[in-house]
Amino acid sequence: MSSPREMSVLDVVPVMPVVVVDSATDAVSIAKALVAGGLPAIELTLRTPAALDAIRAIVDEVPGILVGAGTIVKPGQAKLAMGAGAQFLVSPGVTGSMLHAMQDTGLPFLPGTATVSEAMAALEAGITELKFFPAEASGGVAFLKAIASPVPAARFCPTGGITAASAPSYLALPNVGCVGGSWLTPADAVASGDWDRITTLAAEAAALVP
Repeated sequence: MSSPREMSVLDVVPVMPVVVVDSATDAVSIAKALVAGGLPAIELTLRTPAALDAIRAIVDEVPGILVGAGTIVKPGQAKLAMGAGAQFLVSPGVTGSMLHAMQDTGLPFLPGTATVSEAMAALEAGITELKFFPAEASGGVAFLKAIASPVPAARFCPTGGITAASAPSYLALPNVGCVGGSWLTPADAVASGDWDRITTLAAEAAALVP
């Protein structure tokens, strides 16, 4: 790939780990466990005060992993995430100012969409790779099947309510490149430091080739 903007986030891993952390130390351990399981990518959500430090720590200490910042809900967060070392951005939805802020970083990004109109608006802005959120609550597999023909240029990373059991149904769709999964980092495994369990879950997810 010749530039970050040209990178396809959807084609890096079949399951994008969506992770919330309370400490940078845990973030590094989680990232290492994911890489060991064959998933060299992570979407670190900006839902806690530790998130930006966690992104910095992963970038510094875990070579070979693609680090993204998720839950970008304010324009200023895009620049902060880039400054922390994020290599891609993900938002649950998008507004005009949010779109400009993410574009200005020069990083690949997945704007959130939940309707046909939102997907069409993104396509009009030249954006073809999108987040579908909240996937299960917004129609899930049936919705994505229904819009594949009317908006064939749009490709999605469905996130929200997806499980290890339902992921294959999404990945079988032609307009899905990957799915977002929070099941890869169970709270009890993180709390107990059971990194081997996360590695096992990552290995299972890595085998779900779309």
